[in-house]
Amino acid sequence: MPSKQDLLDLQFIDVRHKLIDIAAFLDRIDRHPGEPDYRYEALQKALLTLLLDRPDRARAVLESLSDHSTGVTERAPFQGAFGAALPLIADH
Repeated sequence: MPSKQDLLDLQFIDVRHKLIDIAAFLDRIDRHPGEPDYRYEALQKALLTLLLDRPDRARAVLESLSDHSTGVTERAPFQGAFGAALPLIADH
């Protein structure tokens, strides 16, 4: 079993790259006009989860970005995925 030091030696540069890539993405969003949609908020919440001291961060991030709805959609608006759950819209 590798030690924490072994894992850092093997994966630190890759993870560092990913964090810089995320920061650059957020900077690009901030530089452009308009308001970001629900996916931006979902990413912010997921990023906060990374800072928590818990053993299941990966699962928590995945769950925070997953659609937990149980209803059946009669027709999909397009073929693909949004990557984050659509916000619930209250019926009026």
